[in-house]
Amino acid sequence: QVQLVESGGGLVQPGGSLRLSCIASGSIFSTYVMAWYRQGPGKQRELVARITTNGNTNYVDSVKGRFTISRDNAENTVYLQMNSLKPEDSAVYYCYAGGLGGVHWGQGTQVTVSS
Repeated sequence: QVQLVESGGGLVQPGGSLRLSCIASGSIFSTYVMAWYRQGPGKQRELVARITTNGNTNYVDSVKGRFTISRDNAENTVYLQMNSLKPEDSAVYYCYAGGLGGVHWGQGTQVTVSS
């Protein structure tokens, strides 16, 4: 069973930066596709960024050029570097792991962008 624990959320002013981290338990982290989703108030959960097992990435259009997803297989960790944050980026951000072992979600971390 894979457990995902996110950290790094918080309150930041528009234009600021945050880095989210997600640490996964288990020894097969490198075989999972990892992703970050977010869900804002009254909105559906949406895919923000995704990174495959060989490091290929893709992003939702609204964050391209501002957010960067990366992974450290030795540390069982996936990161989301968020720059130039906007109020519309405010949401609960969830870590996702998907692979032959199934689909797993973290508990979420709140990101609030406000002055």
